[in-house]
Amino acid sequence: MGNELLIGAVAYSANAVPIWEGMRDYFRDTAEPIDFVLFSNYERQVDALFAGHIDIAWNTNVAWVRCSRRSEGEARALAMRDTDRTFQTMFVGRSGSGLSSLEQLGGKRVALGSRDSGQARILPLHYLAEAGVAGDVELVIFDSDVGKHGDTGRSDLDALRSVLDDGADVAAVGINTWHGLTAAEDDSVTGLEVVWESPRYNHCNFTALDKLDAARSDRWVDSLLQMDWNNPAHRRVLELEGLREWKSAELSGYDSLIAAMEEQGIYDEW
Repeated sequence: MGNELLIGAVAYSANAVPIWEGMRDYFRDTAEPIDFVLFSNYERQVDALFAGHIDIAWNTNVAWVRCSRRSEGEARALAMRDTDRTFQTMFVGRSGSGLSSLEQLGGKRVALGSRDSGQARILPLHYLAEAGVAGDVELVIFDSDVGKHGDTGRSDLDALRSVLDDGADVAAVGINTWHGLTAAEDDSVTGLEVVWESPRYNHCNFTALDKLDAARSDRWVDSLLQMDWNNPAHRRVLELEGLREWKSAELSGYDSLIAAMEEQGIYDEW
């Protein structure tokens, strides 16, 4: 004890404890064992990373962009899930609405999620602006669970419910929320359909600062990438964290979020 890499993560669901206990167990016999600290929000986690209280942060895309800006580009993205490379925002409306593009949303009511959610608020506003209708829609805002960057999915669900209750015509939600509901054949999506899918973008990554020795982080990433879906002991953690395979970091998928945060002037804390 005492020389482990200390990983920070946000406790956005009850799964956080078994995930990180499982990760700690996996790394116990590797070259770089770990311990973990759970935070209530990403802003506190980012502050802890810069204060040197943790070595690596498991960050959302919004937290990553802030770290990169705050470090003047010196922050390092170490690794991400396979699912973090294929994230999307889905604009969902009532079945039979006839809507099939963002350009058709002029004059419509659009439900968006929390102000710190990349998938349910920041990027949807960016896409509406690109389509030329940002000033012509009525926004219906669900600003819940701020600090979690949309991870709980609560504001996504509130936005979907507003469409079902005729409080909005379309809701913007993350692909994980939508696929989770449709796969489970949840009653909350009965009568709803996707009217537009965004281009793919990146979601979470493990973030470190340049003060973490590169040899240590490289050894840690090498062990992380060896987690094997076909190993039952590994699969439980992978399933809980929503991936089949860890991948090395790929940064171009953050370009759209960087542009959106610049446009909206939301680099600072909420």
